[in-house]
Amino acid sequence: MAFLKFNKSELVNLEYSLKREIIAANESGAYCNTSIVTCNTRRYHGLLAVPVQELGGGKYMLLSALDESLILGGKQFNLGIHCYGDTYEPRGHKYIVDFDAAPVPVVTYKVGGILFTKTIMMVPDNDQVLIKYELLQAPSKVTLALKPFLAFRSVHSLTSQNPEAYTQPDEIDGGVSFRLYNGFPDLNLQTSSAAAFKYQPYWYNGVTYSDEYRRGFDCREDLFVPGMFQMTLKPGESVVFSASVNEINPRGLKRKFTDTLKKMGEIETHHDLLVHNAQLFKQHDGDKARINAGYSWLETGLLRETIVSLPGLTLYANGDCAEFEKILDTLIAEEQERLFRRTTQCEAPLRLTETIQKYIRFSGKEKQIWKKYGETLKGIIESYAPGRRREVAMHPNGLLWTQMDGVALSWMNAYVHGHPVTERAGYQVETNAFWYNALCFALDMENKYGPKKDNAFVARWTSVRDLVKQNFQPTFWREDWGYLVDYVNGGPHDQAVRPNQLYAVCLEYIPVDDEVVSEVVMTINDELLTKRGLRSLSPRNEAYRGVYEGSQIDRDLAYHQGCAFPALLAPYIEICFEMMGSTFYKRAEYLTEGFFQDISKHGVGAFSELYDGDPPHEPHGAISSAMSTAALLTIDYVMNQYKKEDR
Repeated sequence: MAFLKFNKSELVNLEYSLKREIIAANESGAYCNTSIVTCNTRRYHGLLAVPVQELGGGKYMLLSALDESLILGGKQFNLGIHCYGDTYEPRGHKYIVDFDAAPVPVVTYKVGGILFTKTIMMVPDNDQVLIKYELLQAPSKVTLALKPFLAFRSVHSLTSQNPEAYTQPDEIDGGVSFRLYNGFPDLNLQTSSAAAFKYQPYWYNGVTYSDEYRRGFDCREDLFVPGMFQMTLKPGESVVFSASVNEINPRGLKRKFTDTLKKMGEIETHHDLLVHNAQLFKQHDGDKARINAGYSWLETGLLRETIVSLPGLTLYANGDCAEFEKILDTLIAEEQERLFRRTTQCEAPLRLTETIQKYIRFSGKEKQIWKKYGETLKGIIESYAPGRRREVAMHPNGLLWTQMDGVALSWMNAYVHGHPVTERAGYQVETNAFWYNALCFALDMENKYGPKKDNAFVARWTSVRDLVKQNFQPTFWREDWGYLVDYVNGGPHDQAVRPNQLYAVCLEYIPVDDEVVSEVVMTINDELLTKRGLRSLSPRNEAYRGVYEGSQIDRDLAYHQGCAFPALLAPYIEICFEMMGSTFYKRAEYLTEGFFQDISKHGVGAFSELYDGDPPHEPHGAISSAMSTAALLTIDYVMNQYKKEDR
């Protein structure tokens, strides 16, 4: 895929190359994440991080790095690169002449007359990373030395030299195995060809992660290097290195690498790339399945992120209804507390209705789907009845009031010094829009498929739905301003123009008049719309911050005060298509093409969590976001539907 290639001048420029990251993950949630020159710049970077159930199910970095050296004619050329304070040593990136990222990263080195490639692959069905080394050209035999850097710590923390580490290796077929601490899995290091392992234990102290330093976090750690593998390669020969939690047959490594690569297929189109990324987020564990919110530090199984991204990552990626239901069933089983009793994500349970509506539109199986999920959706509505939830109160006017002092009860949940940046206590516009949509849908389904007589749900909630319809627009609409107020708390109306009002006009059931829909869309066009999503706050607001940079505090202040979110672009484009039909197609192309121009920076071949609100809209946040990827898959699906209609 030509647009995922980098040339030598870009690669040797560390200011450029260290900002570009590669990410690969498998169905268990294990991942490999580093920069394109394989120099780690974050604590989350490493060649093999795996979930460890014995340690609470979090992810743990086992293999931080693997340094390569080529030895020819008594001269040694080190291809690795690490940062120590302000110094990079060794500086192996200077030998890199090419990089290709599709479908797996391939780094090409040139050292005099030696041409050498390194291909990195995450195995889909095992917590294992495979690295294939191939000697393409050389004047004679070359000795390849591989030096593993071991971490054995949580991806969220750093480690240091300590006497508790058990540093002795165990010999296994084709290599050695390490377990530095109790509770961790074994890290099995094996090679496909005969290699000698020289045990030379040494702690490399002060390895520095430049991105952590720039953000003001702890940034230095000590990594244990147990020794090195050495093997001889002739021109045209290759060897596959494996790091895995399971001991494998080393004689099958080359075939496994070839077969796995073949199954991945080629990435030739933007849609192929989106589908490839969608696979990274879906994690399977027996009869359960979950969505990871983003790599490499976001969590797996989060309520809101799963609900929002589920249709895009399954239905619109590959039409897999069975996978959709498997993930949804797991979520419902594991999130009983948040769905039915209490949560700081007040609107998230209500958003499940929108997800089910999309499933029905996609599959056409309305009755069957309502039969399976109707009780869940009705139970969520019942949980918002007066006195049921501490964080939400249903008022006599039918609207939901959300408030817990000092707590951000919405998706805008950044904090500075323990205080929410955007608390938004009161009637939130999007929470009440989702509330109305949930009520209308559940009542319509019950009237169609529920008991025809003595339907207690219909009797109880019909009047509430009517109250919400009656009171929503008078509560939030300011005709003189031309937009819906973001939240109402009994005081002067907050004048901030935010994207949350979008949900009052784009859902299947909306509580506002058509004229309001047009005005809201026009305001979003004028103040929030960018080529990388919708801004979280209008630039006209004095609190607006258009660049997501600086310290943790600076970034938290900007997160929901101006950053543009790709996830918000999908509902915007959907409502525009509804209003304008296929004539909006070219505009939708214009609003999405920039994401594919950006895949050569930040996360290479991936779609970022957020962007600067100000041009040129640089990417930030998680380098690979489930919600962003799902939004682009949703847009792609909608555009194709209107393209078919236009024909």
